[in-house]
Amino acid sequence: MKDHIDTPAIAMETDALRLVWADGAEGVFPYLWLRDNCPSAFHPETQERIADILQVPETPMPVAAVIDGDSLRIDWAGDGHVSRFPLDWLFAYRPGSASHDTAAYNPVVWTGEIGADAIPRYSASDFDDPATFAAWIEDTARYGISIVSDVPGVSGAGADLARRIGFLRETNFGVTFEVMNKPNPNNIAYTAHALPLHTDLPNQELTPGYQFLHCLANEAEGGGSVFADGYALAASLRDTDPEAFDLLARTAIPFRFHDGECDIRSKHPVIVLDHDGNVSSLNWSIHLGAPFDMPAAQMIPYYRAYRAFAKLTQDPAFQVTLRLRGGDMAVFDNRRILHGRAAFDPSTGFRHLQGYYVDRGEFDSMRRVIARG
Repeated sequence: MKDHIDTPAIAMETDALRLVWADGAEGVFPYLWLRDNCPSAFHPETQERIADILQVPETPMPVAAVIDGDSLRIDWAGDGHVSRFPLDWLFAYRPGSASHDTAAYNPVVWTGEIGADAIPRYSASDFDDPATFAAWIEDTARYGISIVSDVPGVSGAGADLARRIGFLRETNFGVTFEVMNKPNPNNIAYTAHALPLHTDLPNQELTPGYQFLHCLANEAEGGGSVFADGYALAASLRDTDPEAFDLLARTAIPFRFHDGECDIRSKHPVIVLDHDGNVSSLNWSIHLGAPFDMPAAQMIPYYRAYRAFAKLTQDPAFQVTLRLRGGDMAVFDNRRILHGRAAFDPSTGFRHLQGYYVDRGEFDSMRRVIARG
């Protein structure tokens, strides 16, 4: 947020108050917006809104608006209410300009050219230093992934680190899920088969955010971890095949997980756009994809788009492969980074990873708290 210590000029217009700062910045504040956001409308301790919009006059009008120190004072007609707004607050929340969010960031979009060595790496033993912890959080957000070494090789150690970010997300697999070769598996991750690149659990109503994947043992032959930046995949498709990109962004398709105890289904587009048309999330899981249910006339063009994206996910040019060692933990944005693994031979050694989810909102909250200083 830019601090403005100069005094803005005030113009009272028909429906709004206009403030113009010396550097040319200006804000137009509708009178109803000002009454709705009067500091008295918020609880002084919780800062939650306590005012009822229906108790505010529908067309409030000021009788006076003056600068009083570093605040704007407005005297309202009718009920005699007085509002005092900090000038810096008014500048930060000017209608029509996005308010500054300290959790916002410019992503580093990468392809396989980055190489495994360029993926941000940190040691958990250094996280008692607040500056190192903050740098790790920031790099993980910008790249969508980081590798943390020196996590104690005991069950639950990864969860302890994840809880420093926020609450763990529980799914039908539990708060903790064990990635190992199991008898009678209910998910392909619990086998020794190769896992194609995917995002976890798009069958959920809200797909999990960040994944923490703690390697407790990786002694088997094979089983290399593969990652790709979904933002790079989507950008490539948008550039080379905009029609396919548009179909994947505007068509929700069904995903499903079911076993003897549950049947969880949801529909999402493969590519999720934010309000500005930027890619915000990916939903991609061949093994959790349910039969497409769009009208038959849309099926063939959609399959063409779907296959175009599938081809990108299998292109080594977008992939980074690395081998997690005992004590390593991969931390990545599950709605951005596609992950998979090579097949492994369980007869050659034990392989055991332990996973947890922390939603994006918890991760962003921690980044805002760190930014307060």
